[in-house]
Amino acid sequence: MLILTGQILAALAVLANGVVYGTDWSVALITRSVYRDHLDDATVTISAGWGHYYGDKRMPIFGAGGVITAVLALALAIAAGQTGAAVAAGVALAALLTWLACYVLIAKPINTAQTAAAQSGVIPDNARALQNKWDSILNARVALQTIALSGLLAALALF
Repeated sequence: MLILTGQILAALAVLANGVVYGTDWSVALITRSVYRDHLDDATVTISAGWGHYYGDKRMPIFGAGGVITAVLALALAIAAGQTGAAVAAGVALAALLTWLACYVLIAKPINTAQTAAAQSGVIPDNARALQNKWDSILNARVALQTIALSGLLAALALF
């Protein structure tokens, strides 16, 4: 029963983190180029600000859900004596916690500033610098989500 429950939790973690992974990839592949190459600072700020407004309301269920289910999958792998699955889930959890630190320390304050600018219509003087700083961690975020999903899929296979 522990193994089946662990597999279910690992699968749920994959699904939840898959939403974050896909979102980060979409921004890295498409949105970053649009913002950087084709939009002025005010348009970037308004677009990103409203995007963060909705994203910061809707994405936490997936981010938190993915971390929580990864923790539970790790705990069940340990409890079931599934060493390979535990190591894989542990790697995934470490990647997710690192991703979360990047979000909380770097992205979230920028999200907040851009959201406030979009809502007020007042574009900050450092608008492009804010977006560039947000973009600067995007490749790391994608890499961390790739590691996390790979670890979770490995854990699922190794249970």
